[in-house]
Amino acid sequence: MRSRTSNWFETKIRYEKMMEDGRQKMTTELYVVDALSFTEAESAIIEEMSAYISGDFKVTGIAQATYGEVFFSENEADDRFFKAKLQFITIDEKTQKEKRSNVLYLVQAHSLQTAVKYVEEVMGGTMIDYAIAAIQETSIMDVFEHNAVKKEERNDQPEYEQQ
Repeated sequence: MRSRTSNWFETKIRYEKMMEDGRQKMTTELYVVDALSFTEAESAIIEEMSAYISGDFKVTGIAQATYGEVFFSENEADDRFFKAKLQFITIDEKTQKEKRSNVLYLVQAHSLQTAVKYVEEVMGGTMIDYAIAAIQETSIMDVFEHNAVKKEERNDQPEYEQQ
């Protein structure tokens, strides 16, 4: 599991999709991009989707995501995304009462059970007391990370000439 905290935007793309029976059908799909602004989110999704869609497509909606962190799976079978609502449990020092604060995450998994397992795997390594309040499957097709991450993963070491 790999997690990434960022500003995420949910974007809707409308395009003509080839169905299994060979006919064309207009469809709208939901994708998530990492961006700093709505404008950057629109630019990023257009750039990413241009490689996958061979016709015209339209960005029909952009909304800032309610989650700030995404748990990515390295397993190829994990092809769906789930929203996980966790409640972080703290004790108020003045009143000695339990306080719960809700936090949303996006989890890449194959099934609901796998999503729960991944949340427990990631959160088990922390000192935070938490409870899983809800996990539900989303209609998100894919998540695209910002190009800056891709550049960091490359080896950008300077090359020196031999004399």
